[in-house]
Amino acid sequence: MSNLPSPSLVSFHAATDEFRTGKDTPREFLERSIARLQVLEPKLSAFAALSLPRARIAADAATARWRDGRPLSRIDGMPVGIKDVIETFDMPTGMGSPTHDGNQPRRDAATVFALREAGAAVVGKTKTTEFAGAYATDTRNPHDHERTSGGSSAGSASAVGAGILPVALGTQVIGSVLRPAGYCGAFGYKPTFGAINRGGSHDFQSHSCIGLIGASLEDIWHTSYDMVQRCGGDPGQPGLFGSEELAGPLKPTRLIKLETPGWALATDEARQQLESKLSVLSAAGVQIISRDNDPDLDAFEKSITDILQFGFDIIGYESRWPLKSVAYRDRQGLSPSALDQIVKADALGLDGYRELMKRRVELRVAFERLATKADAFVTLDATGAAPKRITYTGNPSFNVGASVLGAPALTLPLFSDENMPLGLQIIGAQHADAKLFAVANWLIEN
Repeated sequence: MSNLPSPSLVSFHAATDEFRTGKDTPREFLERSIARLQVLEPKLSAFAALSLPRARIAADAATARWRDGRPLSRIDGMPVGIKDVIETFDMPTGMGSPTHDGNQPRRDAATVFALREAGAAVVGKTKTTEFAGAYATDTRNPHDHERTSGGSSAGSASAVGAGILPVALGTQVIGSVLRPAGYCGAFGYKPTFGAINRGGSHDFQSHSCIGLIGASLEDIWHTSYDMVQRCGGDPGQPGLFGSEELAGPLKPTRLIKLETPGWALATDEARQQLESKLSVLSAAGVQIISRDNDPDLDAFEKSITDILQFGFDIIGYESRWPLKSVAYRDRQGLSPSALDQIVKADALGLDGYRELMKRRVELRVAFERLATKADAFVTLDATGAAPKRITYTGNPSFNVGASVLGAPALTLPLFSDENMPLGLQIIGAQHADAKLFAVANWLIEN
């Protein structure tokens, strides 16, 4: 078990002190990213489109501002990737589907606009699965090119895990940020529902969110903070709470071990590493709450045994309109799984969907009540190492809980399985994102 992130990760935050002294510049940082991209991209297939001339212009402008001591933000000049379900005015948004070949938006999504306004250098669009769903793309894991990088934020995870980018945007409605980040040895962040504005993102379902995959907690927090300062959260939502500086480290008093339905599917090595980590934390004075010693937690665990299918049923129904619209004009461009999803959603019907919504409210109330007992929940971020074929993006059983519950979650690259990266996942109460980062800051050192 490793207590350090993959050495291939390249943090932008770690370089900013040298930007101030002139020992390094955002343009030089970008050129190193591009050089690594040119070497690795033919093996990884992480990008759907590139915008290198514009990225270089942004990095040059940022270089001048850092030199003059007037950067626009903590991410001024940072190379970033944008998942290809998020609109960009200068690159197509292909949605991982041939039905959207050449689809060129005339605007930036809210997050992309905010990144550009903060000075970031948008390098390109990162590949995604079909409509950010289960049908895989051809992106490969940077630690083993015969394995998947996960789904649906496949390209973002691969690019960050390979050290090409310090941060890339993803989206998550089931497990599409946390699991790929863990598979690729990167940090992953799924915020509280609505904390980051989804305007211009086509991953729109009622518990979907914009997430980030990054080389460090600092890179992810600064990017999230600077975006939300410029574009806010979803309309009607208060946005991300917290200060500009990354909080922490904060030693937790109590942690809740959340097994989820994934526990029975996890490899022996994965489970053993989590248990070992919990033993270390217990020895350090952290109280570990589990279903064995808390009847409320045991009842909650039993109530979420079918949460993966529950989550799929919700997003399947909510995806009827866009999928049916595509099928109307280009049915042959849709995968069999997308066509099957339409049939299942029609069978569920509006009354069935309303029952799902009622149950989701009840689950969230129960979860938030449990969250008052501890500083965070801890679990694995995947059942084991990334699968050895790129046509299967992995099992999201450990991730869907945070999505359905609207809770913030982080993947920390602390474990391994089959000599491949595997993450520790921590989950917090809604709007406790900053505290979750503080706890994470302590956990990666202990």
